Amino acid sequence: MNQAKRPNAAARLMQSIGPALIVACVVLGPGSIVSNSKVGWQFGYDMLWVVLGATALMIGLTALSARLGVLLEHGLCEELSRQAGRFWGVTAGVCMILVCGSFQFGNNLGVLYAIEPFLDGTRLEGSPTFPVATLIILNGVTILALHGLPKLYQPVERLMKLLVGLMLAGFAVNMVLAKPSILAVLAGFIPSLPAQASETLLPRAVTSASGATAITDHLWPVQALIGTTFSVAGAFYQAYLVRQKGWTREHVKEGLRDTVLGIGALGLMSLLIMITSAAVLHDNPNVASLGSAADVARQLQPLFGMAATALFCAGIFAGAFSSFLVNAMVGGAMLSDSLGKGGTMDQPWPKAFTTVVLLAGMLMAIGVKASGLNTGSVIIFAQAITVLVNPLLAGSMLWLASRPALVASGLIPGWILRISQAGFGLVLLLSLRTGYRIFLQLTQLP
Repeated sequence: MNQAKRPNAAARLMQSIGPALIVACVVLGPGSIVSNSKVGWQFGYDMLWVVLGATALMIGLTALSARLGVLLEHGLCEELSRQAGRFWGVTAGVCMILVCGSFQFGNNLGVLYAIEPFLDGTRLEGSPTFPVATLIILNGVTILALHGLPKLYQPVERLMKLLVGLMLAGFAVNMVLAKPSILAVLAGFIPSLPAQASETLLPRAVTSASGATAITDHLWPVQALIGTTFSVAGAFYQAYLVRQKGWTREHVKEGLRDTVLGIGALGLMSLLIMITSAAVLHDNPNVASLGSAADVARQLQPLFGMAATALFCAGIFAGAFSSFLVNAMVGGAMLSDSLGKGGTMDQPWPKAFTTVVLLAGMLMAIGVKASGLNTGSVIIFAQAITVLVNPLLAGSMLWLASRPALVASGLIPGWILRISQAGFGLVLLLSLRTGYRIFLQLTQLP
């Protein structure tokens, strides 16, 4: 009698991970790709250490969230409502869906940016109908799958694993072709601040000779890099994902391994993008700006050729689509759970709120493409909500972890708590800094 062939070690490892890879996919979206590219373009290899630090903090907070997911009886928003009052749970849920809704339009645009380089010189270049049709079809298919599949977690996990592989391949090939300096890369892991970034630690309003006032903030790209790697909202959602995978207290070791590998993949992809940008775009007089992921791809095309650029665009598309899909799920699940309606992908209310986020993001993106409106006000709004959300979510996880029952269980190691506390301190400082920048922006409005 033939016995079923047991999967090898690599296959078993892939089967045992998943939640943190989904988190990595929602975090590494178009904004992350542009942020990493901009920092590499402006500062060369000097900020590689920031990626390592942000990844370490993300591992700590995601590991804490995974422990809370298997130790607590309910989702984090519901637990917050039960233990601190419904007001706090609903506040977290409402803030999350506002943030996800505000950034969802960027994920829609990110999908278009990944396609744009292939349209150069074709009849579709500059077409007003192609972007609209693409977004309607993409969102329509996603909504049909959302409501048509009876079980969502496993298909989403498999898709995210595929997209992570595509991103790693696309970004790694381009990094190899860029031929970065090994010594310069190693030096970039030593913490330091470039002279232009260390002039002032706070943003400031500068008035030119013509009387025009602008906000100068040399560290803003670095702060954006931290925010797009150390994503508190992404870490918060890990608690929901481990529950949907079916993990319990007996799976804490699998949870830690999943966190290290999944978030480690996020950090690796960020490093690959920044190293490529530093090697090719830093001190390049032909590069005036990097406004989108499409701009990054176009800058690489003359050097690497269309084939390598196509692979890089495939990585951009994978990042945009994965973030596009899971970002909407995060917002929908958080709001639903905060209202006591459940927080898993397969329940009716999370699906309904996820659909709202998808439609809102699509309509905003179509409006931007059709009218050429300035997206600055939407971005400022999203940043303003994030000022509240990040400390609230990180502080909520630490507060739940300090409950007597969890402390008595001894299942949350001290090192996880200490890293999470350091992460909370950082997001609090960055939130205050962002609030000050927004204040400066608002005071300079005509």
